[in-house]
Amino acid sequence: MESIALTKPQARKIILTAAGLAQKAQFGTGIEAVYRVIDHLGFVQLDTNYVVERAHHHVMAARVPDYQTEWLADLCEDGRIYEYFTSDAGYLPMCDFRFSLPVKKAFETHGKPLTKPEINLMKQILDRVEREGPLMVGDFENDRQEASSGWWDWRPAKVALERLYLNGDLMISRTKAFQKVYDLPLNLVPQETDFNMPTEEEYARFVIFRTLGALGIASVKEMAWRARRVKGNLIKKELEKMMQTGEIKIVVVDGLKGPFYMLPDQKVGLELSNEVFILSPFDILNVFRHRLKDFFNFDYQIECFVPAPKRLYGYFSLPVLAGEIFIARIDAKADRKQKVLIVHNIHFEPVDLVPVIIERFTQALKEFVQFNQCRDIVFKRSNNEIYLEAIRKGFLNK
Repeated sequence: MESIALTKPQARKIILTAAGLAQKAQFGTGIEAVYRVIDHLGFVQLDTNYVVERAHHHVMAARVPDYQTEWLADLCEDGRIYEYFTSDAGYLPMCDFRFSLPVKKAFETHGKPLTKPEINLMKQILDRVEREGPLMVGDFENDRQEASSGWWDWRPAKVALERLYLNGDLMISRTKAFQKVYDLPLNLVPQETDFNMPTEEEYARFVIFRTLGALGIASVKEMAWRARRVKGNLIKKELEKMMQTGEIKIVVVDGLKGPFYMLPDQKVGLELSNEVFILSPFDILNVFRHRLKDFFNFDYQIECFVPAPKRLYGYFSLPVLAGEIFIARIDAKADRKQKVLIVHNIHFEPVDLVPVIIERFTQALKEFVQFNQCRDIVFKRSNNEIYLEAIRKGFLNK
């Protein structure tokens, strides 16, 4: 089988184009562009961290300049997207609904065996939702028998609701305050949706196509991650078949240990607009630390999961991309009461920035202030006072 040889710059351009970050508004504008992003990526990770605007909205705002946060809810209400799991929780296109069924089956059959009281509670809750309609955790009495030991120590009703959601008996919608509302699938999934369980081969092929479509270039490791909930999946076996039939191409990237793979219709020699994007830690471009290090020479880790004394850049540092180079990371927090975006730290990477890139970074920060419903910005510190001063001047020249 012939392989395609790529330089790292060529590979980066393919990866960024697949991620929807080759230029601003790559998918257009408006709510239809939001749907096109989700349909192209196949999955947009959801996160509840609210230090700055939540990750799923941040991902959209980076790609759709006129993005409105209510558009995701509108698309869910219209039955065009839904919330569920692939590797993590997120929004998926409804056209892929049948491929969530193996994941639901995995949650139902491979989880911890249920006790009789747990089974009875789940039946009671499902019966209530069927009779009364959509319900929230607060609609159930506090059935905790012992004091809470902290986060994730859910009371029985919450555990039961989540199990019913994961195994597919219930689905989730959201309130404006982002609280979960549990409902029956028949109330949220359009009637014409395909509910046929895919075969193991179909599921594996789906994951391979979706992963390569979103990542541009990927290894087996990334494909397996997307299918990690389904134990014993056939990713490797189907990948071999698809290489034999020419549906998948082997890629050799200069200086990197492969193998890597990509779709045969993927274009090489693409050009980028060199725009500046402030990205979410949970953006599809950033979720695989090894990829950032290998392809972009950017060693990134979200540090909200790191003990405070060991943090290098800040609690919730956001990668800043200019063209195909990561130029900085900013640790920011939105003070919504005062309507001020507080930038605790801008750490610039060891790259020389020409004035036009500083200008574009400043403009991206201005847009990020507005996106977070703030009116002003405060800079605390930076490792490069010259660049920071240029940005400050850019804000004075509004």
